[in-house]
Amino acid sequence: MLVLAVHGSAVAAAAAATARLTAAIEALSGVRAVVGHLDVQSPSLAEVVREHPNAVVVPLLLGDGYHRRIDVPAALDGTGCVLTEGLGGEPAVALALHGRLREAERRRGPYARADAVVVAGAGSSRPGGNAGTQDCAARLAALLADDRGPDPVPVLPAYLTSAGPTVPEALAALRAAGHHRIAVAAHLLAPGRFTRALAGCGAWTVSQPLADHPRLARLVVERYATARGTRAVRAARLAC
Repeated sequence: MLVLAVHGSAVAAAAAATARLTAAIEALSGVRAVVGHLDVQSPSLAEVVREHPNAVVVPLLLGDGYHRRIDVPAALDGTGCVLTEGLGGEPAVALALHGRLREAERRRGPYARADAVVVAGAGSSRPGGNAGTQDCAARLAALLADDRGPDPVPVLPAYLTSAGPTVPEALAALRAAGHHRIAVAAHLLAPGRFTRALAGCGAWTVSQPLADHPRLARLVVERYATARGTRAVRAARLAC
């Protein structure tokens, strides 16, 4: 059994994105996947892991903030469940973000390209909680350098709460440096209040969230397979 630990949202589109991810995971792995929520929605993660003891729990979180380090382990206490790392800092996330950025650019025109990028993460006040966004911004900058030749594309990490610079501050800094086609790459998993805030931020284009990108499903399956051992790893690689 695979349990996805997700934040939860009152926005229906968030649940739909998570459902698409869950279906993709099950199609890749042949393993049943269920969702437990940390906030807003039910069933809660604590309820799900009590119902499915000894499951593998993959936190569907892009940062190492309070939820990953405190809430999720507390919910699993005494259940026998195996907790994997979250998704932050993985090359697959940066590749998915790069793909979403290219989709956003194409919406502005088939040959349109951003001249600067803000990678927008949720933000955390916990030490190390923003490392996932920072790492993803650095990886995205390297991918864009490979894409676009000798002219570098500035890539700045920014945050929607609890940390700085904020997204408006990062946009203002890039405009002051002479950039006009500034894209915001949403380092976010699902639609919600943060994606609504980005939609009105005044950027040249804004990318869609990541949860239902195929690379995320493969990453979750790899997390599960590693937790279950060599045989599962082999099976997951064949499925991917």
